Amino acid sequence: MTVSAKNSTLSIGQLHILEMLNRCETEESLDKLKKILFDYYAKAAEDEANRLWDEGLVDSNKIEEWGNEHLRTPYIHAK
Repeated sequence: MTVSAKNSTLSIGQLHILEMLNRCETEESLDKLKKILFDYYAKAAEDEANRLWDEGLVDSNKIEEWGNEHLRTPYIHAK
């Protein structure tokens, strides 16, 4: 499967992932690919969290504050 990035609204990364998914011929190979992607992004998130902690931008009080936040969008009921 070859897709031109020039005529697409997908990013180069999205196109590449689609190419990889196209090569998954079994559920097992798909599960392995998903795990690799999950592990990559989990590690990136952990690294960023550690950086924020090390730079003093996040501390245990801030994390506790986040845990108590309610960020749901209120529903506006039609009258």
